[in-house]
Amino acid sequence: MDLVTGALGILPSKLLDLLKEEYKLQKSVRVQVQSLSRELESMHAALRKVAAVPWDQLDEQDKVWARDVREASYDLEDILDTFLIQVDGRPHPQPADGNLVKRLTKKMGQLISKVKARHDIAGAIEEIKKQLQEVAERRARYRVDDVLAKPAAATSIDPRLSALFTKRSQLVGMNMPKSTLINMLSVSDDDMSNKKMKIVCVVGFGGLGKTTLAKRVFDEFKANFCCAAFVSVGRIPDLKKVFRDILINLGHTDSNMMILDEAQLTNSVRGFLESKRYFIVIDDIWDEPSWNTIRYALDDNNLGSKIIITTRIHAVAEKVGCSYQMQPLSYESSKQLFYERIFGFGSKCPDRFSEISEKILRKCGGVPLAIITTSSLLANKPRNIEVWSELCDSIGSGFESNQDMDNMRKILSLSYIDLPCHLKTCVLYLSIFPEDFDIRKDRLIWRWIAEGFVQYGEGNQSLFEVGESYFNELLNRSLIEPTYMLDGGDGNPVACRVHDVVLDLICFLSREEHFVTTLRGDSMQNSASLRSKVRRLSFHSTTWPKMNMSKLRSLTIFSPGTINSVPSLSTYHLLRVLDLEKCNLRDHPCLRFVSKLFHLRYLSLSKTRYPGVLPVEIGKLQFLQTLNVFGTDIPELPSSIVGLRKLMCLYVDESTWLPEGFSNLTSLEVLGSAYVDSGSIAEELGHLTQLRELWVYLAGAEDGGTDENLGKVLVESLGKMHRIQYLQIKSKEIIELEAGSVELSLGNLRYLYVSRATSLPKWINPLSLLLLSWLYIKVGQLRQEDIHVLGTLPALRILMVKGTGGIQIVERFMVSADAFPCVINCEFSDFASVLPSIFPRGALPRLENFEFCIQLEDFCNGEIIVEDLAIGHLPSLQGITVCFHGQGGYDVARKVEEVLCHQADVHPNHPSVGFSYCDLVSIGNEEDDDKEETLSVEGAGLSLEWIRL
Repeated sequence: MDLVTGALGILPSKLLDLLKEEYKLQKSVRVQVQSLSRELESMHAALRKVAAVPWDQLDEQDKVWARDVREASYDLEDILDTFLIQVDGRPHPQPADGNLVKRLTKKMGQLISKVKARHDIAGAIEEIKKQLQEVAERRARYRVDDVLAKPAAATSIDPRLSALFTKRSQLVGMNMPKSTLINMLSVSDDDMSNKKMKIVCVVGFGGLGKTTLAKRVFDEFKANFCCAAFVSVGRIPDLKKVFRDILINLGHTDSNMMILDEAQLTNSVRGFLESKRYFIVIDDIWDEPSWNTIRYALDDNNLGSKIIITTRIHAVAEKVGCSYQMQPLSYESSKQLFYERIFGFGSKCPDRFSEISEKILRKCGGVPLAIITTSSLLANKPRNIEVWSELCDSIGSGFESNQDMDNMRKILSLSYIDLPCHLKTCVLYLSIFPEDFDIRKDRLIWRWIAEGFVQYGEGNQSLFEVGESYFNELLNRSLIEPTYMLDGGDGNPVACRVHDVVLDLICFLSREEHFVTTLRGDSMQNSASLRSKVRRLSFHSTTWPKMNMSKLRSLTIFSPGTINSVPSLSTYHLLRVLDLEKCNLRDHPCLRFVSKLFHLRYLSLSKTRYPGVLPVEIGKLQFLQTLNVFGTDIPELPSSIVGLRKLMCLYVDESTWLPEGFSNLTSLEVLGSAYVDSGSIAEELGHLTQLRELWVYLAGAEDGGTDENLGKVLVESLGKMHRIQYLQIKSKEIIELEAGSVELSLGNLRYLYVSRATSLPKWINPLSLLLLSWLYIKVGQLRQEDIHVLGTLPALRILMVKGTGGIQIVERFMVSADAFPCVINCEFSDFASVLPSIFPRGALPRLENFEFCIQLEDFCNGEIIVEDLAIGHLPSLQGITVCFHGQGGYDVARKVEEVLCHQADVHPNHPSVGFSYCDLVSIGNEEDDDKEETLSVEGAGLSLEWIRL
């Protein structure tokens, strides 16, 4: 059982903060603080060692000890944070003309409260020390190491061995992957004689059948080579053993192999392979250094040798370069494997089990390991619908326990065991979310931060950027799957999902550690939760339970209709995370209870349609880091919010007014949206220099805005935001966004959305926007020089340029041979005649999808000839869409269609071709314009707006 370390990672530094002079602790207490800090550091080190032991090999007493230490660490963190609130909390400002006696009385009360807090912290530290001492003494008192010997780890059987010895008749859905992999091995990248060594990496998470596929190809392919070897590396590699296994498999016998060191074995392998055409499979590689060392031993002798490696780690696959992403089984193959295991070869599923079987297969998600495990379970259970339904419900909850499920978890848990402690904690946190749930990246990371799982790293990285590196590492290790890619399918994901079989493991481990309590209306799960202190509650049920909630730190409600049954949340004064997203708060017009949640770091009321206003008491939440009230229709934020100096993320509606003085929120990294209706508001934005993400709505005359220079003031403020990465500027009216004399330094900008601008701003240029990869802009004028600027943006991948009503085309566009080097999706729409005169060779080398408009009159007048549509010069093209404008005649349009279809037919990729017709009059129709805008943005990637939806 792998253990996370509770709050121990941050407690020593928190304790040492108490030694600062401002807290005025007595000398004896300061000595105790130092002693306790050293004790906790030692415990943290011990707990990390325990965490490295597989969950099924850990001694029961170590489990109990680790649980008790973690609980004590949480208690101590609660005590410390409460003390900091009492001593450090800022009182609300009083009116200058307030009663002097009342102000003095209040100040005296605050002083007494601080003295009492210092006395309380001294007693609490002494109590915690006693608690930890009792835990240590209890562990020592009942040690039985000398009485009972632990089972040797060597006696355990690796459940993955079955993949190497599966009968061919039992393999399902392998024919197509096998053919694909053999084809990848057979075709050399740059040597038509096929003599250069070819390496292919099979990558995917545990249980997909990587080893099985590699073994199938190995068995059928090895006869074509002088020698062949199939060896496994494993999570903790012994490279000397790996090299010995390679030599033995290849038929090399040397009695001295056991005494050779790693370098000598490497040279032996290279020497043996020097003049041989060989085929080697290196199975189960976990890190790049191991692969680099093994790769050095495999000599490329230009004899056409082949190598397959398998891994769960995407970084290893990227290192190899040529990779095959292992896919789940198709539905038909899944059914075949499932039914044959239960009912016998060639048998069909009885009708009465069809519906429940489909539910089970959907949960298995095409993962062979999950299908085999589940079908083996059902084969030994009664043919009873209730029994099958119970098993189906347990998949993803971690409750089913038997030999087959344990074997599956052992295989999947290898990825978890290999994680560092801080990532294990982040993974277990995923058990909060329901099955098949799309988890927004920002929602997850801000919650990690609020829970204290993310600590500042090296350099100038913010907490969110460190958390984003955690997220990316979990993607790299195949523990989460990316969904909703922001820049064209293989770029930056804004959400993730956990496969059901992986979620089953996570829920199992989370429940074992009492890390998260999940209520789904399942009596067994609920009773298990009642036996422990509930610190994190994920609520999917309909009735609020009767359980110990005094230590509750995190509450997430995924059952919107049950909010009325929740008791007063003001009693849960240790809450750090309160996530009520999409709950119905229409019957809860007052949120004044939040003022008592002094520890709160994360508060989300997103999409609750909350009918009232935020209480002024929210200004008391001095630890608050994230506030999400998007989709609540709250008209304005209270003025007290400007005192939340630790607030890093603020989501509000476009129409929500920000209070005067919000520029004091200097810790803000994310602001969406800012309703800007005056120059003073636009100027205040310039003080938020830590912003990484900013959504702005500029109010025009019809919105009540009166300042014609809003765009200019905004751009001046943007010039001070050197960390900005995501920027969205929306308005109902066309705005001027030129910088004037201000030099903009937007070197970190990656995503830019501008709803309406007079023309392409001059600050959009290749010298300053080196990282810009996603650009949507609607302009009133487009020039040849603008096309040149866009074509030279070095990192641009997604480009959508649209025209506003009355668009001016100043001149015919020309595209240079080196233009748009990285663009994969490109759209020029709502324009008349934006077709380049020709697609020269070398331009748009990565373009996959292209959408543009044609003015039919231009063909009629001879300004464009059909041969100009040279899509054959676009080597990566997958699809093209053309919108015809004007009254040029059906015959002309038909001719253009025929030429494009012919060019698509002779193109190596055979791209799809689509056509549409639009009257020029409708181009200026703003209502239709907005509708097309939404569809286009979502189709080409993903609107920035979705990040907070």
